[in-house]
Amino acid sequence: MPTDWPALLIGMLVAGYWARVLRLVVKVRKQTGRAGNFWPAEPLGRVLRIVWYPAVVAWIVHPLMHAFWPQPGVLLRGLYWQPLVQYPAVAVAAAAFVATWVCWKKMGKSWRMGIDPGEKTQLVVTGPYAYVRHPIYALQCVFAIASLAAVPTPLMGIVVAIVVLLLQWEARREEQYLLRIHGEVYARYLATVGRFIPRSISPAHATAL
Repeated sequence: MPTDWPALLIGMLVAGYWARVLRLVVKVRKQTGRAGNFWPAEPLGRVLRIVWYPAVVAWIVHPLMHAFWPQPGVLLRGLYWQPLVQYPAVAVAAAAFVATWVCWKKMGKSWRMGIDPGEKTQLVVTGPYAYVRHPIYALQCVFAIASLAAVPTPLMGIVVAIVVLLLQWEARREEQYLLRIHGEVYARYLATVGRFIPRSISPAHATAL
């Protein structure tokens, strides 16, 4: 029996999240013959994946192991009463997962994991993308931070730092790529819509872009 239920729930949620990502990779592969940039064509993307993917594995495995074999040293012990924070953190992580699913659906055939300089996909600027440019990345940051609140260990702190930093970097790289591909339309989108935080409670209108 698990001794840390929040850790177990986080591990299951993260595993479900990345299982869905792999399912999308397979779907894109069937549609296009390419694996959705799971292993990007461009060199820097590959280097980032060498760091990113082990962090994702640790993000899944560590909470599951911690659920059954808790580690005595926790990163945030003493700063808060853990049960008071852990279960709400699990709820936040679950909400981020559900919201991300909505973003995946909205991306449709344009969904990719990274950059392929030789590919041009349709620009999606409606739904969640009318509020922020990278809702999937923003929600993954929320998911990761909630995971740390639920499983406050040193290793989880390192994993979350890696994930958040790489998402910040990847978002900026994708913006440069999309600016080259879509030109003035994306430039107007950049000027209108925030990267991770909405600039307005009103969505940007696609016709204005």
